[in-house]
Amino acid sequence: MRSYLVQELRAKDMKTITSHLREHYKTPLEGLFWLPLPRNLWAETQKEHAQECGPYYMALELGQDWLKLELLVRSQQKLRCRCIVYADSRQREAMIDSVDELIRNRDIAV
Repeated sequence: MRSYLVQELRAKDMKTITSHLREHYKTPLEGLFWLPLPRNLWAETQKEHAQECGPYYMALELGQDWLKLELLVRSQQKLRCRCIVYADSRQREAMIDSVDELIRNRDIAV
């Protein structure tokens, strides 16, 4: 699995991040959050499949002192489809930037 990993976060910073994520994002499992992929970043195939497969998201997993953004664009409706693919460069950059902003906006030391 391709991913973006941020490690060595302090316990208090992990609590801050977790609180924010619980307030703003869906969590299918403890320690896992779905970050929506903005519609303007959807690839052509994802736009074509929007009715049957959308919306799309990327999974953010939290550990004891780390967080990991999986770079696979997932569907909320299906497990397998040709629209479920690894993020293209535009999607990857935007979603990594959003994770970095999440950290930066909470004055978290990394």
